Amino acid sequence: MIWLRFGHHGYMHVPFAQSPRSTIGVEWELLLLDADSADLRQVAPYVLAQLKPEGASEHPQIKQELLINTVELVSTPHRTVAEVGIDLSGLLGELRTVTDPLRVELACAGTHPFSRWMDQEVTDKARYAKLIDRTRWWGRQMLIYGVHVHVGIEHRDKALPILNALLTHAPHLQALSASSPFWVGEQTGYASNRALLFQQLPTAGLPFQFGSWSEYEGYVDDMLVTGVIDVVSEIRWDIRPSPNFGTIEVRVCDGIPTLREVLAVTALIQCLVEDLSTRLDNGETLPTLPPWHVQENKWRAARYGTDAIVICDAAGKEREVGADTLDLLEQLAPTARRLGCVNELADVARILETGASYRRQLAVHEQTGGNLRAVARSLISEMRAGLC
Repeated sequence: MIWLRFGHHGYMHVPFAQSPRSTIGVEWELLLLDADSADLRQVAPYVLAQLKPEGASEHPQIKQELLINTVELVSTPHRTVAEVGIDLSGLLGELRTVTDPLRVELACAGTHPFSRWMDQEVTDKARYAKLIDRTRWWGRQMLIYGVHVHVGIEHRDKALPILNALLTHAPHLQALSASSPFWVGEQTGYASNRALLFQQLPTAGLPFQFGSWSEYEGYVDDMLVTGVIDVVSEIRWDIRPSPNFGTIEVRVCDGIPTLREVLAVTALIQCLVEDLSTRLDNGETLPTLPPWHVQENKWRAARYGTDAIVICDAAGKEREVGADTLDLLEQLAPTARRLGCVNELADVARILETGASYRRQLAVHEQTGGNLRAVARSLISEMRAGLC
């Protein structure tokens, strides 16, 4: 990215790349687990070294992350959710060619049920060392995992209106993906403990709602001038513009245990962005919520998951998030047909019917008399099966 400063402080040009409308890419963070103990295995450097093509510095789509118990699968951009599924499934298979002989299993959830953050090693890379040096105790606690979905925006001026409108649906996405009810062996009482942990980092958490791109540029300028960030990607909001890629990046989701659920949530996000983009084309003013309602909705979804009663409009109308999601699926059905993701979007209702991951983990915990290793093994089994 090229940064160009114009005139006095507060006016910085942030280029926004061109991206084909409503194309999608997914980043899926995976835990590396011991096949016997179901505890975390800190073997990512070895795994990644085995996977990198000859003569390359790294695998183009299987990446390192903050901790050496983690790898990330990164799809290329695709037009359909089904294509993303084929891509991620292929990467999973490739990864298992290295992990299976090591007796390393793969899983995904917002947090590991019992592993201790203080026992985990940070990847040996300058940007991670800098993050930990600055954030110290909170940074070291980031034993958390998520799924990030990029959706292409064809014009910069659409990015912020769509972002602001997506915040009205952020609790729906957080509740559907909630998968972190345990923390260092304790039952937290939250569906998504990750959501509240991650927001402790500087620039993480909910985004500001800017009315124009120039306001966003002023914010970026302030963050750079005051040393809060060095590059724009260090703005770690739950939903953010990604100027380098020309996308809206939805980062609100907990780690999602199965490919089927990843694709369901991806379909919902793709349909939401396309629907909002179409409404902008039609001259509509997109719906937004006051920041205090957005903040309250985040807490409610983190605490209660799909049972959360969320605030739906500025007048304070409230509704159970699961019921509201089902109505949303009906509204988005024509969009899903246009985008070719009818089946994947229908799986969102299946998540509500069978129970989001936090519910399934809590059920295993109860059925096994509080056995957290059994909970971790259930995540391994779900990843193997690919279904929720």
